[in-house]
Amino acid sequence: MPITATQINTFIAAAAKSIRDHENEITALDQATGDGDHVYNLQRGLAALETLDDELEGLDWSDALQKIGMNLMSTVGGASGSLFATLFIAMSKALRGKEMNAEHFAEAFKQSVDAVRKRGKADAGDKTMLDVLIPVAAVLQEAAREAAGLTETLQRVEQAAEKGCESTRDMIASRGRAAFLGERSRGHLDPGARSSQAIIAAVCAALSALQTGARLS
Repeated sequence: MPITATQINTFIAAAAKSIRDHENEITALDQATGDGDHVYNLQRGLAALETLDDELEGLDWSDALQKIGMNLMSTVGGASGSLFATLFIAMSKALRGKEMNAEHFAEAFKQSVDAVRKRGKADAGDKTMLDVLIPVAAVLQEAAREAAGLTETLQRVEQAAEKGCESTRDMIASRGRAAFLGERSRGHLDPGARSSQAIIAAVCAALSALQTGARLS
């Protein structure tokens, strides 16, 4: 079955549930390397998105992503608010006037990740959410070039996100509050990378369930 923007509320609900399920873990990571409010800020933004059901229903992908980005900009505090907002707003612009397909989505996601890199003045290896987003963008483009099926693409995306998140464990933070810890930031997963990975895994599971007609747990 084709996936359309009318089903985006399912993905939002899956993301919100995933962050709730991993709340304690991610908060502990953030308390070890930051100020401990990352999950709270994310949950506030996701809760706001869950109230947009009627407004998102019927919008095309570009308009839906734009509305999500603007909402996140106004509801999620901290650096993560502007970065997540940038991700969705840039994706919206890249998809404007285009049909949603694997190739267009992969390119739009890459452009949105590049926008986050520019906004956050960070890159892979800096122990941030980009250590998840950059490899996911690369996998999406690779899968689109190969015309990989949805099931295979989702598996590769989940693996890339998990590997990218785990790679932050041995990194020394160079951005954000964690950078002040220097060597002491090593040994912890980056909370932004972990929350990004958790959201990506949840959306992949939701997309797979929608495609197969399975029920989400």
